[in-house]
Amino acid sequence: MTLTPKNSGWIEVICGPMFSGKTEELIRRLIRSQIAKQKVSIFKPSVDNRYSEDFIVSHNKRTIKSICVNSPAKILEQASGSNVVGIDEAQFYDNTLIEVCKKLAKSGKRVVVAGLDKDYEAIPFGPMPRLLIEAEYVTKVNAICMQCGDPASFSQRISKEKNQVVIGEADKYEARCRNCFIPYNKEKIHG
Repeated sequence: MTLTPKNSGWIEVICGPMFSGKTEELIRRLIRSQIAKQKVSIFKPSVDNRYSEDFIVSHNKRTIKSICVNSPAKILEQASGSNVVGIDEAQFYDNTLIEVCKKLAKSGKRVVVAGLDKDYEAIPFGPMPRLLIEAEYVTKVNAICMQCGDPASFSQRISKEKNQVVIGEADKYEARCRNCFIPYNKEKIHG
């Protein structure tokens, strides 16, 4: 970032596939804000309980204390005294998250959001496309393809579940590049 607003809030979005370091980057930015003695509120969706209910946890086990909420309205209620608001796994919230982030930024807060930009079928995921449009700053991170080693921007589901939201790790997903990604197809997974 070369220019940081001084008299207003703003929205930063960190997006990419599974295993790309989105949460790690979110945690890094929020810890820097805490070191600068800014009041930071950190939120995660209640549906994501892979590691902990009280912490955001990256795949490499780096953690930061967070508040588990089931709706974006709760974020707005609980972030009133903060300078910086962090939101992880934004794709799991409904589209009301967009207005919440806009209201927070309009009230002078720095809003840092991390999430998957597309799901296992490579279609836009939840509120992420609109958040990308609303953001002043966007960081797209890539993983490493688990098949060939090229830059990966897709999350390949390797389990048989068909729901859009399936919480998992390496047991259910692989990072894949464009060439190695196989769009979801029942025949390819089952046979």
